[in-house]
Amino acid sequence: MKNIQKILIIIFLLAPFPAGCVKMALRFSPSLIPNFTNAFFEECDPDLAEQSLPSNLKLMEGLLKNDPDNSQLLTALCMGFTGYAMLFVEDDDPERASTLYYRARTYGFRAIGRNASRLKDAGLKKDNVRGRLLIYGEKEIEALSWTAISWNAWINLNLDKPAALAQLGAAQACLERVLEIQPDHFHGLSYIMKGSILASMPVALGGKHGRAKTCFEKAINVSHGKFLLAQYYFAKYYAVRVQDKELFLKLVKEIESSPSDGLKEACLINAVMKKKAKRLMEMSEELFF
Repeated sequence: MKNIQKILIIIFLLAPFPAGCVKMALRFSPSLIPNFTNAFFEECDPDLAEQSLPSNLKLMEGLLKNDPDNSQLLTALCMGFTGYAMLFVEDDDPERASTLYYRARTYGFRAIGRNASRLKDAGLKKDNVRGRLLIYGEKEIEALSWTAISWNAWINLNLDKPAALAQLGAAQACLERVLEIQPDHFHGLSYIMKGSILASMPVALGGKHGRAKTCFEKAINVSHGKFLLAQYYFAKYYAVRVQDKELFLKLVKEIESSPSDGLKEACLINAVMKKKAKRLMEMSEELFF
């Protein structure tokens, strides 16, 4: 967590000076924020991460007040709030997680820049949004990816609300653009989120279980099975939905037998997935009938 210490030192040293000094420091330390977010996901102790992340997110929000258009800070906040909600909040408090995902999406749209408004004012139709996404490429992949993840995660928790369903086409188009640009970005996370949505939705509303399975299998291939979020969501959303207990047990056992640090840059996520998989296994009698 050395990067967190660097941020604190900068704030301490520049606190007596005008906001422009903080802004200048951030601009002249371009690797500081990305390194901070990387350090967070590399943390292998879930309890330490859960306790420290909220204060660090507030710290970054404070920095943002001095440099409100800093795309790196905005992207880091989108990533941070999404990760916090996904790893530590969603299972126990879906309503709060929904609020956090929406907050993350707001930061994501700001990170994308002025063109983000074109994604929201396109009548929210998938075809309209798809054309407007062509302006984004590898340069915007980080911001676009985490915006798409937070947006779809928010929708996934609100599939019973017409307002969320109305945005599904646009949000899915964002995921698909990420997959066109860089399908292996963050270990295939966009495949995982797309598969979760397709598996969660009833067939009558657009759910496609066969395509969901394909998405999860692609995600597992991207990381060679080392990104355990793929197996966990595959089990939770697909295997339970189609009542495939054999697949469910196979995926949970894969998670249990895999080391958290098999993927250094996702050690925290893997460690949390191992804990969640244990809880999911304990619920198996209720999930299959």
